[in-house]
Amino acid sequence: MEVMYSGSFDPITCGHLDIIKRCAAKFNRVKVVVFDNYSKDHSFTVEDRYKLVEDATSEIENVEVDIASGMLVNYAKKNNIEVVIRGLRAVSDYEYEIKVASMNKFLHEGLETLFMLASPNYSFLSSSVVKEIAKLGGDIDGLVPENVKKALEKKYKGE
Repeated sequence: MEVMYSGSFDPITCGHLDIIKRCAAKFNRVKVVVFDNYSKDHSFTVEDRYKLVEDATSEIENVEVDIASGMLVNYAKKNNIEVVIRGLRAVSDYEYEIKVASMNKFLHEGLETLFMLASPNYSFLSSSVVKEIAKLGGDIDGLVPENVKKALEKKYKGE
């Protein structure tokens, strides 16, 4: 079975990577889809985010990375994906994600959403927190893959 794990990944964190690895251990294929959400103000271009995710997941054999824009349900239909994985860190994530999953199910009846709880080591972690720490020159070791750490240091050097 192939599953999709989607997000903006701006940037990918160790929490994202943990969910990807856990999915790869349970499913035949994991399609990680970097969405270009035009309503968000991203720190990295969609192409840069794609490259960061691709590099971070390169050693996981059954992971494929792709770029998309528009609605997740349209991407799922076009690519014959029936299961979407969403990570949950806290109750507040669940409240938001249940609304999105319900709408996706309404728009595409055959699409199921499976929720994975964040590992306790990463339940506090978000891309926005990582970017803030990086901007302020803080230590982001263990929060993001090494390639992302280098990209963030380069981006915020001198700010």
